[in-house]
Amino acid sequence: MWETNIPIHEVREIRVKTTVFLGVGAIKKIHDIAAELKQKRGIDKVVILTGKGSYKSTGAWDHVSAALEKNGIQHVLYNKVTPNPTVDQVDEAAKMGKELGAQGVIAIGGGSPIDAAKSVAILLAYPDKTARDVYEFKFTPDQAVPIVAINLTHGTGTEADRFAVVSIPEKEHKPAIAYDCIYPLYSIDDPALMTKLPENQTRYVSIDAVNHIVEAATSKVASPFSIMLAKETVRLISEYLPKALAQPEDLTARYYLLYASLIAGVAFDNGMLHFTHALEHPLSAVKPDLAHGLGLAVILPAVVKQIYPSSAAVLADVFSPIIPDLKGLPDETEKAAKGIEQWLASVGITSKLKDLGFTEGDVEKLTDLAFNTPSLDLLLSLAPVPADRARVAAIYHDSL
Repeated sequence: MWETNIPIHEVREIRVKTTVFLGVGAIKKIHDIAAELKQKRGIDKVVILTGKGSYKSTGAWDHVSAALEKNGIQHVLYNKVTPNPTVDQVDEAAKMGKELGAQGVIAIGGGSPIDAAKSVAILLAYPDKTARDVYEFKFTPDQAVPIVAINLTHGTGTEADRFAVVSIPEKEHKPAIAYDCIYPLYSIDDPALMTKLPENQTRYVSIDAVNHIVEAATSKVASPFSIMLAKETVRLISEYLPKALAQPEDLTARYYLLYASLIAGVAFDNGMLHFTHALEHPLSAVKPDLAHGLGLAVILPAVVKQIYPSSAAVLADVFSPIIPDLKGLPDETEKAAKGIEQWLASVGITSKLKDLGFTEGDVEKLTDLAFNTPSLDLLLSLAPVPADRARVAAIYHDSL
């Protein structure tokens, strides 16, 4: 029913550019990847970025280290990447890579290590630049060393897209970059590496994927492709998230949550993002310990309330697996927003901004950050309704 809303005379670019190995046991593909890096690309030195422990506890490290040793590839390991990684972490890892003479980057982790690794890949190609140069948009990179991503969460989709997000702490900025040069060369999506994800992280990363598709399906540059992927993402997450929460080691549930995250990443690589990500980035920039997916979940109902009247046909179709009786009419706005809130509660997310430590007094600052953080103005410009200060503030107020 939304097909008539697509501007068929506007040309859309369909992007699917990373080779992703998906399935139980996909981690074993690192041996083939390492062999290609060495034998066909002449890469014999790499820098590896990870968090503090999951790269080992999941078993991923055993395969990676063995593959590198077998193929005679030297490495340095940077295992200090935190959630909401910072430019200082990127600079520190890049320094280690430069000292080694690294010609490639391997990321092992979720969105944070992979995004940090993408950033390091740029700095290895531009050794005179810093992470602040990248994230303050002081230059436009068109080169990066090859990136291999071993994904350990099912939420970000960054293993298959051209985006990366890193914080600048002193400015409380959390900008996003998007460059073709940082598509991973290869990515590994192995659900067996994700069975030990904590319960809340399982929730939050999956909700991240839901937010990706809500925005990708309703932005000014949405396409039939991003809308199709959006509906399938919601269908899969609505079915398999409760199963993964009930049985964390259910490989089928993890597989389909991982696939949903992957196609959601492809969806927003094509359809882009707007309100929820532009408004969440200030939240986790101000409070770096805030889980990105939780911040997105808290503001999603308020965003739906703002965008549903202009995107009713699309959202009714996309939300049909979780709100089956929507008809795609603008006067269903409250029903749609309430339905999303109820679905979030059904998977264990009931928090509001006040529960996260925000108050009415923070709204003006958050609104300023949404408009002043580099790159977020682009996201806001792609929203299906005018993204003025009053609307942004209204979303924050409604989310308290």
